[in-house]
Amino acid sequence: MSARPILFFDGQCPLCRKEIKHYQRIDHARRIDWQDLFDPHTDVSQHGITHEAAMKVIHAVSQDGQVLKGVAAFMLIWRELPGYRHLARIISILHVETLLDRFYHAFARRRYRSRCRSGHCSLE
Repeated sequence: MSARPILFFDGQCPLCRKEIKHYQRIDHARRIDWQDLFDPHTDVSQHGITHEAAMKVIHAVSQDGQVLKGVAAFMLIWRELPGYRHLARIISILHVETLLDRFYHAFARRRYRSRCRSGHCSLE
């Protein structure tokens, strides 16, 4: 188990990299363990996640070892970040996680197809 949540991200995707850099800048307390899927030290398999699955949809691991993906992964990290805690609370209160997750998965499918079509998703 980790002392802090882990977020796995595609560090070679310009859009993903920009978003994660924003989150990292506001994570002054280093509350999240940010792990780039293309860093040789990152091992998603120890959490039962394949590289391909992690490339298709964002994944996170909670402090108690629970694997979360999609909007649930974002919610986990937003609860840890200043400014985003309120967003996570509002999303929970309004019960719109399922709806947002559908939108996220539609986006993620398009991102994966366009990004991986040329072989950019492979570790090789």
